[in-house]
Amino acid sequence: MLALRKISPAPGLVFQEVADPGLPLSDEVLIEVSAAGICGSDLHIDDWTSSYAFMTGAMPVTLGHEFCGRVRAVGDAVTSHRVGELVAVYPVIACRRCANCAQGLVAQCLNRQAIGVSLDGGFARYVRAPAINCIALADDLDPGIGALLEPLCIGDHASVVGEVQFGHSVVVLGPGTIGQAVARTARWRGASTVVVVGMDDGARLATAMKVGATHAIDLPRTPDLLAEFRRLTGLEAADVVIEATGHAGSIADGQRLLKKGGILVVAGIHSSPGSIDLVSLVRQRQQIRGVHSSQRPSWDVIARHIGRDPGSVSAMVSRQLPLEGALDGFALCRQREVSKVILTP
Repeated sequence: MLALRKISPAPGLVFQEVADPGLPLSDEVLIEVSAAGICGSDLHIDDWTSSYAFMTGAMPVTLGHEFCGRVRAVGDAVTSHRVGELVAVYPVIACRRCANCAQGLVAQCLNRQAIGVSLDGGFARYVRAPAINCIALADDLDPGIGALLEPLCIGDHASVVGEVQFGHSVVVLGPGTIGQAVARTARWRGASTVVVVGMDDGARLATAMKVGATHAIDLPRTPDLLAEFRRLTGLEAADVVIEATGHAGSIADGQRLLKKGGILVVAGIHSSPGSIDLVSLVRQRQQIRGVHSSQRPSWDVIARHIGRDPGSVSAMVSRQLPLEGALDGFALCRQREVSKVILTP
């Protein structure tokens, strides 16, 4: 089968013909991939930024960690899934033996692996996955929507870490896929005001408005972010700010927008240090929290949401391409005009 792979610790990805993964082990399922999203992480792996050097020992490896598909075979011990079922896959595989796993903190497993990063993933026709990592989706769901489950759950986890509650005001810095996912999931969690902020990002801000944002701010047209937030919302400051830009300067912007006792959640992956106003942090009793990946409980909740209301997230899908068009899809993702590009192996 054709697969899109990382084969060496250098820039670039390669198409290769590889053997299909074979029958599943006793606790696994074999999935025929229907849809797989191109993630910002995949772009970094393609570029080969230093933060992905940990992958070197796994190469060659098939990428693709945002995907869903049909179960084509089940292992002898699997009773939770059936052949033909549409499933998405939680890509984090925990060892279930380390100290963190023993405490139930499987997302913080000390020996964690990830499908599509350190294990073969969904940029191919077939992939094997542990049955425990599979989440059943509505059988008639558009697979392109099903492939959004992983980024939506990352957004939901950021909302959980920020303690987003009913009636809260939330500012999301960055209108990319994760920012859009935060906007949608924050609204599902009851936020009444969600302001998404971009930087010369009209197209992606328009998408954010379609999936849950109540207001959008495009910074080149708004030099004073706090003043514009106050003008649009009538509020003095935000309960929660979630940063999803990856630009270190956004941290200071987020802190200025935060109310006394508010929470700033940093979700972006940063290549340089950021600046924090320590006096404000202490006197305003603000909190800054880091967040990464998602927690398994979000997946069942968000799967139900998209099953009931797929139209609430459909605008996030900008293009669908065959697997053979993946490199064109990567080029599209580097443009600010698109949100999510979906491959259909």
